[in-house]
Amino acid sequence: MLHDEARFLKKHIKSVGLDVHTTEKALVIKYQLEATILGELGDPMIGERKECQKIIRLKDLNESTDISALAREVVDRCKLIPPSRLPEVEQLLYYLQNRREPKGSAGSDRVNRRPINSLGPSADFGELGAVADERASLSKLDEYIEMLYEDVPEKIKGTALVLQLARNPDNLEELLQNETLLGALARVLKEDWKKNFDLATNIAYTFFCFSTFTQFQPMISHFKIGALCMQVIEYELKRYDLWKSDLSNKAQSDAKELEKNKRKFILLAAKQEQLLRVCFYLLLNLSEDVKTELKMVNRGLVEMLSRSLERKSNAEFIILVLTFLKKLSVFVENKNQMAKHGVIEKIGQLFPSTNDELVQVAIKLLFNLSFDASMRSRMIAAGLLDHIAPLLDVAVMRVSALKLLYHLSMDDDAKVMITYTDCIALAMSILLGADVAGILEVKAFLVNVALEKRNAQLLAGDQGQGLRLLFERAFSQRDPVILKIIRNIAMHDGPTKAHFIEYIANLAETARRECDQSGKEFDFGLECLAILSQLNVADMDWARLLQETQLIGWIKSKMKPGVAEDDLLLEIVVMCGTVATDKSGAQMLLSNGVVDSLIGLLSAKQEDDEIVLQIVYVFYQMMFHDGLRQKLLADTQVPAYLIDLMHDKNSQIRNMCDNTLQVIADHGDEWARKIQEEKFRWHNAQWLEMVGQQGSLDSANRRIALDVSDDENGDLFNDMYGLQAEDILDNYDSDRPESRLDYRPSNGLSDDD
Repeated sequence: MLHDEARFLKKHIKSVGLDVHTTEKALVIKYQLEATILGELGDPMIGERKECQKIIRLKDLNESTDISALAREVVDRCKLIPPSRLPEVEQLLYYLQNRREPKGSAGSDRVNRRPINSLGPSADFGELGAVADERASLSKLDEYIEMLYEDVPEKIKGTALVLQLARNPDNLEELLQNETLLGALARVLKEDWKKNFDLATNIAYTFFCFSTFTQFQPMISHFKIGALCMQVIEYELKRYDLWKSDLSNKAQSDAKELEKNKRKFILLAAKQEQLLRVCFYLLLNLSEDVKTELKMVNRGLVEMLSRSLERKSNAEFIILVLTFLKKLSVFVENKNQMAKHGVIEKIGQLFPSTNDELVQVAIKLLFNLSFDASMRSRMIAAGLLDHIAPLLDVAVMRVSALKLLYHLSMDDDAKVMITYTDCIALAMSILLGADVAGILEVKAFLVNVALEKRNAQLLAGDQGQGLRLLFERAFSQRDPVILKIIRNIAMHDGPTKAHFIEYIANLAETARRECDQSGKEFDFGLECLAILSQLNVADMDWARLLQETQLIGWIKSKMKPGVAEDDLLLEIVVMCGTVATDKSGAQMLLSNGVVDSLIGLLSAKQEDDEIVLQIVYVFYQMMFHDGLRQKLLADTQVPAYLIDLMHDKNSQIRNMCDNTLQVIADHGDEWARKIQEEKFRWHNAQWLEMVGQQGSLDSANRRIALDVSDDENGDLFNDMYGLQAEDILDNYDSDRPESRLDYRPSNGLSDDD
């Protein structure tokens, strides 16, 4: 009957725990499976809870494995692990990758396990504090509790035996039920932690064992162990500074006494470091709860961690501190605190380091901080670039280093300094190699660094060999991002541009063909067109190129309304500006109706400042060619549009129009007079309207001419119109470029507002 009444079975998975296998290269997933049979009305009839375990064996895990990629694969394939725990999976895999093979007999009482939110071997504290000679037993727990009420030596022994039990996860449930034990441990820690390092370390380590499991953390909060650990850390950091000060003061004493004090200092610092390490790890586990983490931060956790970076004697302790800082660095407030306490400079003092795990965590922390421009500047000032560059040659750190370098390469100062490192050579070898790890990051990095002229020359090579390799890779893989690198190389004037000549025809044909496609093919063609736009090479026969590659007809067809996207239109117009620098090319644009198409485009896209600016630049270049200039002025509407755009709200468009009109004025007195009249109208529109002279400007000019000829009234023009005639073009003259090629507008505008 029971099965007849049951309508369906409901399963629920909860309390998923992640750990590493004690001996194998495998992940262990422990979870609770709740199965409930629901009746006809949906009410539970029978329920059962079962503890389950799943082992994910990683047979191919080795020192060259890409941990990030493997972690993503594990999360994707195992539905028990939510995507939010990807960082934890990555940390566990990194630990497995670097874990030493276990030594000793299989029956050793030492439990090799890894707490949540910790990294690698640093999760295993070894034999911290005082270790009891005897083997601990749960049946003697009452005896151990009694020891906690004796003198310090007995307390040390009792806590060591309790710790021995707590290090076995199977005992934690039973220990948790003994409130007398937990209360006594909390009391002793609170009252006696200053008396003995071993005593404090044993108790803190015991509570740490509980903190590795989230279900036990409420007990730790109940006894306020987290707050007590912060009190311990704060006190010990002050005591460490006092020890250093005392040692420095005793440096003037005899050598024998100084050596004795140094040995004592090293011994005390080592014991203190063990205690600090356990306390920080416990806090790290508790910080999984964001509210708890915020309480720690408000009590000065970031400052404590920053000060701890100054202790360089123990690499595993530094790894822990860096890991904690990395976790905290995702919040802006914490990042600001790290800047205040000089974390960047302290990390710089950790380099160079032979500890790969330490370097890996440091790079990840720096990456989190590098989203802030001021922090990037401090990284450069601290000389970190010289230490990061060689990491591109280390497979396990390559991706992390590239991500950081990409952020740094956004700053101009960093671009310059990258020139003097091995970054570019190593990045090129990665890009052109067979390994796919870090390919996307290295492309992004090279796109940025190519904006610096010297870097672009290094990428291209003295004989263009680097440029050839980039073109081969770009065209073989049809990769538009590599073409972006080449595009930035082509931006710079100098001998590098000569290496592009052999690729121009191929670029033109590819641009015409691929820009008619969609998706990735369109992007590829667009980048080819953008590269062509940068190649204002001397003695380049653009007319021949346009004719042989049939680009001229294609350009005109794309300028028809609604045919091409704005991105393509912009690149076509920019290329026309480059073509217009050559007289034969400019002649072809005019004779094939491209100028008329540009005028139509100017009217259609008048709200798009960038397209308008580039069209005006085309006219600006064409005005330098005798013969063409007269045709443009006589047979087209170019002058009318230029005069109209003189008063555009965008300052760059106004300046470009002023420069173009000045070229026209320099080559014709009649046009100079017309342009000056228009400027006069604009500057004195209010006065003209007031006296009703808009329609009789010629009469006003005659009056002005008569008045100005009178020496006694030489200032009449200034008095009546508010400006000197020679000042009308002052703004233009001050900004006028020395060369017509110097005035090429860059993509991207900034309005007056």
